[in-house]
Amino acid sequence: MVRTTGLPPALARRVVSDVMGYFVETAEEYVLRRHAELRRDGLANAKIWSLLRAELDVRPVAAPPLSERQLRRIVYG
Repeated sequence: MVRTTGLPPALARRVVSDVMGYFVETAEEYVLRRHAELRRDGLANAKIWSLLRAELDVRPVAAPPLSERQLRRIVYG
């Protein structure tokens, strides 16, 4: 990474760590994280549930289809 991008070694390690963290995140972790981000951005839950379903469908390792009810249960228990 350092040789091909010219990034300093510390920054290259951080980039690799961030990318690896993204790919090991479970669907549940993703839903919790994104729900919190979208709420901070001021979106209403009605919009968030549809966004989350669409985003989960295009992740590198797609999650099984989750209903709005399943998404709510992940977030609120």
